[in-house]
Amino acid sequence: MPNLRQIKSFQAVVELGNFSRAAERLRTSQAGVSHAIHDLEALLGTRLFDRTTRRVELTEAGQIFATIALPGLAEIERGVESVRDLSQLRMGLVRVAAPPLLGATVLPRLVQEVAKLHPDLKLRIEDVATDLIVSRVRNGLYELGIGTFNADEEGIERQQVLSDRLMLFMEPDHSFKSLEEVSWNTLHDQRVITLTRESNIRLLTEIGFETAGLPLRPHLEVHQIHTALSLVESGAGVAVLPTYAFAALNGRRIVARPLTDPAITRPVSIITARERTASPATMAVRPLLRKILRDMVPEIL
Repeated sequence: MPNLRQIKSFQAVVELGNFSRAAERLRTSQAGVSHAIHDLEALLGTRLFDRTTRRVELTEAGQIFATIALPGLAEIERGVESVRDLSQLRMGLVRVAAPPLLGATVLPRLVQEVAKLHPDLKLRIEDVATDLIVSRVRNGLYELGIGTFNADEEGIERQQVLSDRLMLFMEPDHSFKSLEEVSWNTLHDQRVITLTRESNIRLLTEIGFETAGLPLRPHLEVHQIHTALSLVESGAGVAVLPTYAFAALNGRRIVARPLTDPAITRPVSIITARERTASPATMAVRPLLRKILRDMVPEIL
């Protein structure tokens, strides 16, 4: 098969109609262009140009080869330029998925940061359930996912960002405000707001109550952390929520204390697909996402 040097020499002679000008474009010698054309003609078994002292014209074979081969060369050049654009972050798409709370608090800041630092990159963000994040990252539908994930999930790579801990969120004048930590067994007479059983946080809450030897009788059950925080602010009770709920406070009159005896923690991670090569755009966005998470969510251990 012809090599790229031969085809580019052919293209230059076709477009410029002259071997010396073709050599100037290609930054080589006229002899180098002549040798490349000679080798190409030998490979194809026919002459591509009729040469005289005054002109260079395509033969019939040359016209056929130019019609078919040169558009292909243009496609190769566009492909090379596109890959260079990707590697130099002049283009690229990164799809990021997060559970609803992190999607509402972290991802908007990520969009702002990427627009500022890498304006040519495109982000697509989605807020979905945690189990969907894992399967879709694994299948290549998302490049990045954030959240808390089971340790035995296959096909994904984890980068732990921080340790999340169950905490008690309350009004600022609550009697527990003077405590540095709150023991689970002191919740026996509290109006406890929990998430529903669809949430992994609810399972961890049940473990905390069971370990403390208390029955869990929720005063209110809600689906979303935002709703739980609104209820706390309204005086409806206290809520057992993860540390990253701090990201949704936004000036609310709410304080939080770590729950202890037992202290229940879990990692918040950024995940990628194990068997998929991360694009340059993904490699640029991931550290930004990590920094935003760590800046927004206090790590309390």
